[in-house]
Amino acid sequence: MTRTWIASLALCGTGAPAVAQIPQEIADGIEKALPDKAWAAPKQARTLLVFSRTTGFRHSSIPVGAHALRRLGEKTQAWKVENSEDPAVFSAERLKAFDGVLFLNTTGAPLAEESQRQALLDFVAGGKGVAGIHAASDAHYDWPEYGLLIGGYFDGHPWHERVAVKVEGRDHPLNKAFDGDRFDIVDEIYQFKAEPYSRERLRVLLSLDVAATDMKKEGIHRTDGDFAVAWIHAHGKGRVFYCSLGHREDIYTHPAILRHYLAGIQYALGDLEADATPSRKPAAAASGAGR
Repeated sequence: MTRTWIASLALCGTGAPAVAQIPQEIADGIEKALPDKAWAAPKQARTLLVFSRTTGFRHSSIPVGAHALRRLGEKTQAWKVENSEDPAVFSAERLKAFDGVLFLNTTGAPLAEESQRQALLDFVAGGKGVAGIHAASDAHYDWPEYGLLIGGYFDGHPWHERVAVKVEGRDHPLNKAFDGDRFDIVDEIYQFKAEPYSRERLRVLLSLDVAATDMKKEGIHRTDGDFAVAWIHAHGKGRVFYCSLGHREDIYTHPAILRHYLAGIQYALGDLEADATPSRKPAAAASGAGR
């Protein structure tokens, strides 16, 4: 079978541009799945830093994800993307060029220097946005503040098969991407360590439907049945969106997932108003909800 490939921007570990090849059928699938417009009009022109440096496992889907996120911003005019794998971009001065940072399947410790880590924390605390896809939670186990920022730490993936996902609140702006109360999907499904993940701090948007999932798989550590898939939370004056879906290349050709990414990133950028009240707190008692 003959396959056609297209060139897509990727980056090597130094941050220098390189060319990666994406199958044409995947690129075509992304184009077909892209929404026509943003969920909300950007309040100003937005620039999103898509950072994909890895010092651990390297996902083969990174070039596909980078291409999809670029095209998602271009098609909807919600943001423009700058790709990097250079940790030196994380300085107070250089981060001024961005409205948000998205960690795309970053693993290991892509930010090793204390000054880089502090620049990220100051960036979001000061009112900017952070988003994470899939392995963004499989990083920086030696940096507790990062775990709190992204919302949780990876603790294995018992499932890589078709599973059922619950939509927790169909009317939530980030869940309007989905047509019902649940959907089925094939991907590598994470579970999260007991700390710092907590519904006392996070607004959980999607979670594994354990009633329709094989719960006898090896490697299941949680005993509370709480297997979150996506969430948001307020962090200082800023906003954070995380979705654990994104291991497989074909996830980036899934129309509802791209719409969900779009809504989550627009929330993080400050353009889409959304209630970030933690799931176990009544709205009236919440602080920092919405923006």
